[in-house]
Amino acid sequence: MKKVTGLGGIFFKCKDPKSMNDWYAQNLGLPTSDYGANFEWLHADDPSKKGTTVWTTFPDTTKYFNPSEKPFMINYRVEDLAALVEELKSNNVTIVDEIAVYDYGKFVHILDPEGNIIELWEPTEE
Repeated sequence: MKKVTGLGGIFFKCKDPKSMNDWYAQNLGLPTSDYGANFEWLHADDPSKKGTTVWTTFPDTTKYFNPSEKPFMINYRVEDLAALVEELKSNNVTIVDEIAVYDYGKFVHILDPEGNIIELWEPTEE
Protein backbone atom coordinates (compact mmCIF):
# COMPACT_ATOMS: atom_id res chain seq x y z
CA MET A 1 0.00 0.00 0.00
CA LYS A 2 1.25 3.47 -0.85
CA LYS A 3 1.37 5.74 2.16
CA VAL A 4 2.65 9.31 1.75
CA THR A 5 2.55 10.32 -1.90
CA GLY A 6 3.66 13.93 -1.55
CA LEU A 7 3.58 17.15 0.37
CA GLY A 8 0.09 18.59 0.67
CA GLY A 9 0.90 21.73 2.59
CA ILE A 10 2.93 23.67 5.09
CA PHE A 11 1.10 25.60 7.80
CA PHE A 12 2.59 27.85 10.46
CA LYS A 13 1.50 30.19 13.20
CA CYS A 14 2.38 33.88 13.22
CA LYS A 15 1.33 37.01 15.09
CA ASP A 16 -0.14 38.74 12.02
CA PRO A 17 -1.06 36.37 9.16
CA LYS A 18 -2.11 39.18 6.79
CA SER A 19 1.18 41.05 7.21
CA MET A 20 3.11 37.80 6.88
CA ASN A 21 1.24 36.93 3.66
CA ASP A 22 1.96 40.43 2.33
CA TRP A 23 5.67 40.09 3.20
CA TYR A 24 5.95 36.74 1.40
CA ALA A 25 4.09 38.14 -1.62
CA GLN A 26 6.26 41.26 -1.84
CA ASN A 27 9.63 39.71 -1.05
CA LEU A 28 9.38 36.15 -2.36
CA GLY A 29 6.63 36.50 -4.95
CA LEU A 30 4.20 34.05 -3.35
CA PRO A 31 0.73 34.58 -4.85
CA THR A 32 -0.96 34.89 -1.45
CA SER A 33 -4.59 35.42 -0.52
CA ASP A 34 -6.34 35.29 2.85
CA TYR A 35 -5.80 31.52 2.67
CA GLY A 36 -2.09 31.60 1.80
CA ALA A 37 -0.79 30.33 -1.53
CA ASN A 38 -1.49 27.30 -3.71
CA PHE A 39 1.20 25.71 -5.85
CA GLU A 40 -0.12 23.57 -8.69
CA TRP A 41 1.92 20.82 -10.29
CA LEU A 42 1.46 17.71 -12.44
CA HIS A 43 1.75 14.13 -11.16
CA ALA A 44 5.04 12.59 -12.27
CA ASP A 45 3.44 9.19 -13.00
CA ASP A 46 0.41 10.72 -14.78
CA PRO A 47 0.99 14.25 -16.13
CA SER A 48 -2.70 14.55 -17.04
CA LYS A 49 -3.45 14.82 -13.28
CA LYS A 50 -2.90 18.05 -11.35
CA GLY A 51 -1.87 18.30 -7.74
CA THR A 52 -1.74 21.16 -5.26
CA THR A 53 0.55 22.04 -2.38
CA VAL A 54 -0.73 24.70 0.02
CA TRP A 55 1.26 27.23 2.04
CA THR A 56 -0.83 28.88 4.78
CA THR A 57 -0.33 31.18 7.74
CA PHE A 58 -2.49 30.86 10.85
CA PRO A 59 -2.91 33.26 13.77
CA ASP A 60 -0.69 32.30 16.70
CA THR A 61 -3.87 31.80 18.77
CA THR A 62 -5.23 29.04 16.52
CA LYS A 63 -6.30 25.81 18.17
CA TYR A 64 -6.13 23.97 14.84
CA PHE A 65 -2.69 22.50 15.62
CA ASN A 66 -3.76 21.17 19.04
CA PRO A 67 -2.77 19.10 20.90
CA SER A 68 0.69 19.96 19.49
CA GLU A 69 2.32 23.03 20.97
CA LYS A 70 4.56 23.51 17.92
CA PRO A 71 4.06 26.56 15.69
CA PHE A 72 3.83 24.51 12.49
CA MET A 73 2.03 21.60 10.89
CA ILE A 74 2.88 19.64 7.77
CA ASN A 75 0.18 18.11 5.60
CA TYR A 76 1.06 14.94 3.69
CA ARG A 77 -0.89 13.66 0.71
CA VAL A 78 -1.80 9.97 1.10
CA GLU A 79 -3.72 7.25 -0.70
CA ASP A 80 -6.46 5.20 1.02
CA LEU A 81 -6.62 7.18 4.25
CA ALA A 82 -8.98 4.74 5.99
CA ALA A 83 -6.62 1.79 5.47
CA LEU A 84 -3.64 3.88 6.54
CA VAL A 85 -5.40 4.95 9.75
CA GLU A 86 -6.07 1.31 10.61
CA GLU A 87 -2.40 0.48 10.05
CA LEU A 88 -1.32 3.45 12.17
CA LYS A 89 -3.64 2.35 14.98
CA SER A 90 -2.09 -1.12 14.92
CA ASN A 91 1.33 0.58 15.31
CA ASN A 92 0.03 2.53 18.34
CA VAL A 93 0.30 5.89 16.56
CA THR A 94 -1.74 8.61 18.29
CA ILE A 95 -4.76 9.44 16.13
CA VAL A 96 -6.01 12.89 17.20
CA ASP A 97 -9.43 12.90 15.54
CA GLU A 98 -11.78 11.01 13.27
CA ILE A 99 -11.51 11.13 9.47
CA ALA A 100 -13.28 14.25 8.21
CA VAL A 101 -14.68 14.30 4.68
CA TYR A 102 -14.97 17.44 2.53
CA ASP A 103 -15.52 18.12 -1.16
CA TYR A 104 -11.75 18.40 -1.65
CA GLY A 105 -10.75 15.27 0.28
CA LYS A 106 -10.50 13.34 3.53
CA PHE A 107 -8.39 14.47 6.50
CA VAL A 108 -7.15 13.12 9.80
CA HIS A 109 -4.55 14.33 12.29
CA ILE A 110 -1.89 12.23 14.02
CA LEU A 111 1.06 12.91 16.33
CA ASP A 112 4.65 11.85 15.75
CA PRO A 113 6.78 10.62 18.71
CA GLU A 114 7.82 14.20 19.61
CA GLY A 115 4.26 15.54 19.65
CA ASN A 116 4.32 17.24 16.24
CA ILE A 117 0.88 17.33 14.68
CA ILE A 118 0.67 15.86 11.19
CA GLU A 119 -2.30 16.30 8.87
CA LEU A 120 -2.93 13.43 6.46
CA TRP A 121 -4.94 14.28 3.36
CA GLU A 122 -6.44 11.98 0.76
CA PRO A 123 -7.39 14.45 -1.97
CA THR A 124 -10.35 13.97 -4.22
CA GLU A 125 -9.54 13.85 -7.92
CA GLU A 126 -8.08 17.24 -8.84
